[in-house]
Amino acid sequence: QVQLVESGGGLVQPGGSLTLSCLTSGFILDYHAIAWFRQAPGKKREAVSCSTSSDDYTYYADSVKGRFTIHRDTAENMIYLRMSSLKPEDTAVYYCATDPWDSACRGNTWDFSSWGQGTQVTVSS
Repeated sequence: QVQLVESGGGLVQPGGSLTLSCLTSGFILDYHAIAWFRQAPGKKREAVSCSTSSDDYTYYADSVKGRFTIHRDTAENMIYLRMSSLKPEDTAVYYCATDPWDSACRGNTWDFSSWGQGTQVTVSS
């Protein structure tokens, strides 16, 4: 059974940093594309970042380029999103996602099959 559990959200001041974690189980992380999405109140869910199974292709939304980094630790079955220089507009519920097909990331279809429950990130002074 595939399970994804996010943690690490919270309240952070503008300009601060936060690392989100996603513990995965029930599948081999090495063979899956990974992603982070976010959804702010009243807005559509958007793709923040993704990486193919071999990490040979990585995507970042223009709004987070240079500030966010996606990373996987296959030994620990973890997916991370390191966030720095946070802005109030980064406030959202963040979700990790995986899919056995790289096309979900490389083809920008965003058709990821497995999702976590989400973790709230609030950037405010």
